[in-house]
Amino acid sequence: MRFVLNAGVHWRRFRGQWAVMLWCAHPTGSIFVGHRDRVRGADMVSEIAMSAFDVARVRVELEQLVGARAQKAYQPHYEQVVLRMKKSGSSPIDLVIVRGKRVYLSERDRPMPQNPSSFAMTLRKYLGNARLIGVLQIGFDRVLRLDFEHGRGKISLVIEMFRDGNAILVDHEDVIIQPLTSAAYSSRVLKRGERYAPPPSATDPRTLDEKGLSDLFREGDRDLERTLAGRVNLGRRYAELVCRISDIDPRSSISDLGEKELSSLIVTIQTLMEESDRIGEGSVWSEHEEGSNKLFSPFTHSPGEGLVREAVKSLCAAIDSIYGEYDAKALARRVEEAVLEEEGGRDDDRLARRAHQQREGIESFVEEASVFQKKGSSMLEEWVHLEEIRSQIEQQVSKVGWSLTSEQASNSKWISEIDPASKNAKVLLPDSNGEPGQEVLISIEGTVHQSAQDYFERAHTLKAKAEGARKALQKTESEQKKISSKAEKERNKGKVSSVRRTRRFWFERYRWGIVGPGRLMVGGRDARGNDAVVKKHLSTGDLYLHADLHGAASCALKRVDGLELGEDEGIVSEGVCNFRIVQSIDGAPEDLQMLPEDEKEEAAALAACWSRAWGAGSAAATAFHVRPSQVSKATESGEALGRGSFVVRGNRGWHRDLVLKMAIGLGTVNGIPMPVPGSVSAIGNLCDRWVEITPGREKKEDVARRISKATGLDHGEVLAALPSGNCDLMDHGLLKA
Repeated sequence: MRFVLNAGVHWRRFRGQWAVMLWCAHPTGSIFVGHRDRVRGADMVSEIAMSAFDVARVRVELEQLVGARAQKAYQPHYEQVVLRMKKSGSSPIDLVIVRGKRVYLSERDRPMPQNPSSFAMTLRKYLGNARLIGVLQIGFDRVLRLDFEHGRGKISLVIEMFRDGNAILVDHEDVIIQPLTSAAYSSRVLKRGERYAPPPSATDPRTLDEKGLSDLFREGDRDLERTLAGRVNLGRRYAELVCRISDIDPRSSISDLGEKELSSLIVTIQTLMEESDRIGEGSVWSEHEEGSNKLFSPFTHSPGEGLVREAVKSLCAAIDSIYGEYDAKALARRVEEAVLEEEGGRDDDRLARRAHQQREGIESFVEEASVFQKKGSSMLEEWVHLEEIRSQIEQQVSKVGWSLTSEQASNSKWISEIDPASKNAKVLLPDSNGEPGQEVLISIEGTVHQSAQDYFERAHTLKAKAEGARKALQKTESEQKKISSKAEKERNKGKVSSVRRTRRFWFERYRWGIVGPGRLMVGGRDARGNDAVVKKHLSTGDLYLHADLHGAASCALKRVDGLELGEDEGIVSEGVCNFRIVQSIDGAPEDLQMLPEDEKEEAAALAACWSRAWGAGSAAATAFHVRPSQVSKATESGEALGRGSFVVRGNRGWHRDLVLKMAIGLGTVNGIPMPVPGSVSAIGNLCDRWVEITPGREKKEDVARRISKATGLDHGEVLAALPSGNCDLMDHGLLKA
């Protein structure tokens, strides 16, 4: 399900009109939000899908956007899609769709990927500037349909939120152009070119009266709560709420209910339906005012005993207050997941994945071997039955041939299929009642015993595979114990465990460091890198910095990109700071020219450290900063610039007599242990263990080796963080924990 999406989805061109279908989930979903689990120090929200009542209220709130135009679509994470809407006279607002979980409006700032996914590009292409003309909830399902009007005609966006969720693009005739994920169900197929069909409809409580409710009750044999949850389609949480409001025991037998109780139930259901179908306040429920476990609801009735209600302006606001911060960090989670993908990661993670796969393999082999063993035994027990069928098929083949016999087999209740090519037949064994039951494969030209033996041999092969997998699992578990023991010893020594990575963070392609509150600064390592820094990463509001030396690095001080301290993960050594990549540095001005002079001085000193002034053994250097608009490749007539060179025009902000010194701290970035370089002030304020670096006499390689040995960091990563030239170190707890 995705308008909330999977990565791996490929969209294709279609000539004509379009619609996007976003699916929300079945009404039996819960409004429960749950607790937060800690995974690698990141807050993982326990997510439960919205209920149909929630979807009904969100539909009403989305109707307030009718007339708004879709601006851009983003996919910050495989599970999330954001559609930015803009209504005339109002600020842009984001429609956040989290796959299979929730749909809501949010005005929260959220970092977006620089390069949109193919799915986001497709939405931009066909929904760009389209006007929202209507919002519909299909029946009482967790399905929303957003209708847009475009120059090419009507476009719809339908959001499905049951199972895993999906987002489906359809034309004006409801022919599927491209689903986010293709799927086939018993009642419908979600594939390109197929006509879109909504999920099978369930009971719509809006249409129920006393007679209809009574008819549903007569067809059921469960207690009241389960009948309301299932047959009446309320879901368990709201079935319980209806019982509480109606003052009826939820465990009551439906056969014991009288007209008075039925009337009370109908009134309560209709009241809740009317409340969910109109604009109103949203509710955030928690165990106490400062509780972290929260629920959202469109109703003022408490969903449980002893809960405290916080009223907010809308249900979308309630959802945003609980999930908004977590959803806004989707891009950071995506970056972390990409770095820690399956081929890389920590050794213990790799072995844990391997052990899990091996256990699953053993279970699968044993289960499949048991099935084959039982089939072989059943064939021997029903030898007479199978031999009779085999001989009849053999006789018929000798009379009319394989093709005609195969066609005639469909008339027999004991034969599923005959394959003339392999000369085998799929036949059914009788069950305990003498009716067709289990299916087995027999050879027409062989004997029943030979066919049974084939099953026994397949079972034997699978058992051998299971035994081999058990031995491999024992080896894996032994390796896990060794690595765990080694990691514990390293932690006791103040070291971290390095991570094998197949991907790097984008800034690791350049020289990088942090200044001030954690603001990120990147610089080119060579001419090609200088070009990339300026063309790709120097944005409006940033600062361009350059040492006043030929061949120095072109540097970009980012306005909002940087690192911020997160909570202690509890899985690394004491004194290791945990950073997370952010795109929202607190208090960032609109233009970094407005930064305090001391922070600009820090950045200038770092730019000077990345120049040849360091290798020359200078004690001080000069650098300057300008706005991005002052940096250009355009030259005067007759002049030319080489790769990595730029023309700087206008006034420059000069920084003279800069002391050449920088620092490296010990930390993790999005869970990855790595050296964190930066200015002495920034690293000293943010890191518990760090080292100050100045030009000196010790070789760079030897310095990297010392830091790597003392911390457990990768030698290559430490080497890349050091400036070019010999160094001296002043330790602040990094080398001696």
